[in-house]
Amino acid sequence: MDLLDDENGSNAHDYTVSEISGAVKRVIEGEFGRVRVRGEVGRVSMPRSGHMYFDLKDDRSVIAAVSWKGQVAKMQVRPEEGMEVIATGRMTTFAGQSKYQLIVDNVEPAGAGALMAMLEARRKALAAKGLFDAGRKKPIPWLPQVIGVVTSPSGAVIRDILHRLADRFPRHVLIWPVAVQGQACAPEVARAVRGFNELAPGGEIPRPDLIIVARGGGSIEDLWGFNEEAVVRAVAESDIPVISAVGHETDTTLVDHAADRRAPTPTAAAEMAVPVRAELAAWLSEAQTRMMRAARGRLDQRGQRLRDLARGLGRPEALTQPARQSFDLWAERLGPALRTLVLRKNTRFAPLAAQISPNLLRRFIRDRSREIEGLSTRLAPAPAARMRRAGQDHAQLARRLDAARLRVIGDAQRRNRDGAERLAGLEARLERSLPARIEAQRERLDRLNRMRQTLGYRETLKRGYAVVRGPDGVVTSQGVAEKQPGLEIEFADGKLAVIPGGGGSATAPKPKKKKPDPGPSQGSLF
Repeated sequence: MDLLDDENGSNAHDYTVSEISGAVKRVIEGEFGRVRVRGEVGRVSMPRSGHMYFDLKDDRSVIAAVSWKGQVAKMQVRPEEGMEVIATGRMTTFAGQSKYQLIVDNVEPAGAGALMAMLEARRKALAAKGLFDAGRKKPIPWLPQVIGVVTSPSGAVIRDILHRLADRFPRHVLIWPVAVQGQACAPEVARAVRGFNELAPGGEIPRPDLIIVARGGGSIEDLWGFNEEAVVRAVAESDIPVISAVGHETDTTLVDHAADRRAPTPTAAAEMAVPVRAELAAWLSEAQTRMMRAARGRLDQRGQRLRDLARGLGRPEALTQPARQSFDLWAERLGPALRTLVLRKNTRFAPLAAQISPNLLRRFIRDRSREIEGLSTRLAPAPAARMRRAGQDHAQLARRLDAARLRVIGDAQRRNRDGAERLAGLEARLERSLPARIEAQRERLDRLNRMRQTLGYRETLKRGYAVVRGPDGVVTSQGVAEKQPGLEIEFADGKLAVIPGGGGSATAPKPKKKKPDPGPSQGSLF
């Protein structure tokens, strides 16, 4: 043992807490510096400050990890609980809680297998929510007027789409520039799809009839923004049909499942969006030719049919010649017939005209005037006489009406007096008969009660009969009684419980209170 060693440590240097913490911090940062740590992500917390706190763990240990707000924004893949990752950063200490932690500035999935497993789990979760249902798919318009494209404005993808649209069928194209990779990809793509849907039809900016979400090929990490739930929901909830053209033909993202149509490449998406104008024009020309040929053939067929029917009808001249001949014949006979008719009428009118002279007419008018004056003289006093007769008739009717009314009033008063007297008599008779009727009904009820008591089964019991009952009710035969576990016999003065084959009674008879007579249907008598 060294003679200079102090077992009690009384000569050791006294460190402050800050000195110890600083020494530990320098040792850890100097020893490890920048490291790559592989582990499973545990609890993940992201407060309002934007910093991210999570744990890295394996089967034996846990390391606290933190990423500052600026580092989180640059991450292409965010750590999720249960995900196996490789975190790159530097080791340091946190003196406030006496612990060491890893400052993480980049997170990578621990191999493509882990990333694909996480992708498959997310796909199943979103499919369970109904975002990939075939019933949600909308048909792609055959010839959209306006096409909205969500992609990067500086990549080759937008040039390929515009070039293909110009070759096939030029359309109005709206480009919504977004980031197609990195942390900002998912929120920008989701906002773009929702932004196109919020455009009002007929507004200053035309609303697209079709949306194409496009991006070139890349690794699964590069395309990860199109696997985020925010993008999938925006595409699935879009009222405008969406074509997904993310990556190359072998690349598959969750947006492809939610979109109404999936294109293997952005160029193929443009081909799906519009038909070929030249082919459409050729088809229209061919259809027009066929239509004109069909119309011409139809007209020729109808014309031939008309000509065939015309030959069966004969010549029009042959049909009208008899009528023309009859018309000419009657036209020739019309003139002489009119002249003959005029002569005949003149012959009949001449004798009548000779009999009529002016003096005869004047005499006829004078006679008729005298008759009219006589009638006027007789008619003048007639209204006054009629008025006098009407007044006399009216006065006579008024006198008869007054007399009739007095008779009716007298009859009514007499009937009222008679009715009152008759009602008083009936009331007196009712008062006299009601007590007697009540007394008669009471006597009848007493007779019936005495008869009920006489005919009741309890009176029969007094004459030496008994009622036998078992657990299931009244016993009426020996065979049924032998099968019962116990019986009860009711006599006139009480009941007795017996056991068949037991040789006696189980209990002594006990008198019971008299109950209302239930009638003969309550038991069997023997």
